[in-house]
Amino acid sequence: MTAPSMDAPAGGPGSGAADPAAVVDAAAYEAAPSAGPVRRVLAVFTRSKLALTGAALLLGLLLLCYLGPLLHPTDQTHTDLSQASLPPGSPGHLLGTTDLGYDMLGRLMYGGQTSLEVGLAAGLLATLFGTVYGAVAGYFGGWVDAAMMRVTDAALAIPALFLLVVVAAIVTPGKPVLILIIASVAWLSPARLIRGEALALRSRDYVHAMRLMGGGGGRAVFRHILPGAVGTVVVNATFQIADAILYVAYLSFLGLSVPPPAADWGSMLSAGITYTQVGHWWLIFPPGLAVVLVVAAFTFVGDGLRDAFDVRLQKS
Repeated sequence: MTAPSMDAPAGGPGSGAADPAAVVDAAAYEAAPSAGPVRRVLAVFTRSKLALTGAALLLGLLLLCYLGPLLHPTDQTHTDLSQASLPPGSPGHLLGTTDLGYDMLGRLMYGGQTSLEVGLAAGLLATLFGTVYGAVAGYFGGWVDAAMMRVTDAALAIPALFLLVVVAAIVTPGKPVLILIIASVAWLSPARLIRGEALALRSRDYVHAMRLMGGGGGRAVFRHILPGAVGTVVVNATFQIADAILYVAYLSFLGLSVPPPAADWGSMLSAGITYTQVGHWWLIFPPGLAVVLVVAAFTFVGDGLRDAFDVRLQKS
């Protein structure tokens, strides 16, 4: 789920007939000429129904996971086998209970906090490190670029899920460790993406002017290369977060996540799948649906941001 390149926006020169959606987006971008670049990008973003749907889904899931426990408090620490495996609609248990007697709705909200926090932190950390790494490699070029990219090529040759499982099986699980494990794999994609942006941006006139004025490599990277690639960085971050949430679910499903009584959506799926054979479908459908919705939401938001920044680049 890697963010598409924005070097050749749809509807740009040489692409043939103009895309009607791109024309509408361009009109929205030009509708507020006195507004700042952020407001003008938002003007295009808000015209996308899918982007708004994704934003609404994210807001709904955040409210469910963080405000929901205040409105529907449950005990997610102590088991109660007398309340085990109650079906949805049981008194006091809208979504039923788990095989250990935990309220399913409360478990869904409690586990969602872990999935969202680990996914957001890991995705943002991977984007931050990968962006700086790729910008340095692309700006300096030559042997520096060759050496740094060989590291990423070697890491990309190993399947990401296999590497995640191996590392997670060696270290003690926990939120901070899980964040670092996922980020250690996920940074490779943004590094290659931003490296390509840096290779193009380093030939711009303003970068050459900065060099002639005695500016160093650090100033060029952080004052010119990174700001010039901000659109690509923001869009890629949304896809990295979506990938990170999926990685959390993968590891948790394999039993390599936060230890009990903590939970996340992946561990809920792993715990409930055994009981689907006896008809306890409510143990896997809520967390499974939650994973699908949150990944789709970040994907829709990323697509909307990509289109908005594409229009901004066409008009710059």
